Amino acid sequence: MERIPQMVQVLEALKEASHEIQRHHSPDSPATKALLELHTILSSSDPNLSALYDHLRRLKTLLHSLHHSTGLRSFLTRPLSSHSLSRVAASIHSEIQAWIDRETLRALSASLRSPNPHQDELLALLTQFEDRVSQGFSRQLQELILKHKLFSSLESVLLDAKFPNRVREQAGVAVAALIRFNKDVFVGQVLMGPTVGALVSMGSVKSISVLCSLIRSIRSPLVDEIESNGEIPKVIAVLDSDDVGLRVAALECVLEIGYFGRKEAVEAMMKEGLVEKLMELQRSEKGEGNRFGSCVARFAVQLEVGEGLRQREKRAFKPEILGRVREASVSDAEAATVAAEVLWGSSP
Repeated sequence: MERIPQMVQVLEALKEASHEIQRHHSPDSPATKALLELHTILSSSDPNLSALYDHLRRLKTLLHSLHHSTGLRSFLTRPLSSHSLSRVAASIHSEIQAWIDRETLRALSASLRSPNPHQDELLALLTQFEDRVSQGFSRQLQELILKHKLFSSLESVLLDAKFPNRVREQAGVAVAALIRFNKDVFVGQVLMGPTVGALVSMGSVKSISVLCSLIRSIRSPLVDEIESNGEIPKVIAVLDSDDVGLRVAALECVLEIGYFGRKEAVEAMMKEGLVEKLMELQRSEKGEGNRFGSCVARFAVQLEVGEGLRQREKRAFKPEILGRVREASVSDAEAATVAAEVLWGSSP
């Protein structure tokens, strides 16, 4: 089975042809010939393609004008015609992109809902979708996403253990891309749904990194949900993983929670022995290539400069951190060193 529908590959080539015309304004290039051939096979009665049909007809008219203008008239009108050619090529580019979006989202929706999808094809479609929404907001694209109910389909795959982790992780990446695409529309579905729990339970480097991305995008409201749903102990537990990469991802997540978390979230992390775990990480193999270097101070700085705590709460947490540092230290020298970093700050 093709990873990407064959029609989409053809449309991508035609889109590139329209881009070529915008760059070079050439009336005799293979790009213009390809688009004129497309005009001959389109139906103007298809409501999805009628605008593209009209733009291609306009292109044909402009090319005819350029080919048959001579002498002084040609000299005077060619710059204007070239500008018009560039504009109509841009419109064709936009309409072909909309066609590609319809085809790829239809294919993605069908694959997500299939009881037995081809895993490689689904992964390719998810990757393509994430790349497309990462290009920026488009109202037409958003309407297609809502029409196909893609968010709920992505969430279903993320939750379904029958899918391999690489597919579930990519579904999570696509969810995070949708939040960046239009937070106002999609954030409520993350806050009310099981996405966060699924990402934490998967417990992979990529899933925790996606969670970190969601925290950066949604900020304090998402941390509130993480805390109220009892997910903070699970995040803190990932710091004990044997996988160094997973511990690094968990540390980044903890630092983001510290920056955006309110008092309840920070208290929940303290209760789970976060400072003590950070001391262990900082001590392990001299910070394991400095990936965990000064991590206690980095966490303290996140609380100090973050958005979640009030000033009096920030002041109250610093002595608690220092007290936990003293209790967790294996020597007076270590306690003094870490306490100095907490008091004087370290780059977050």
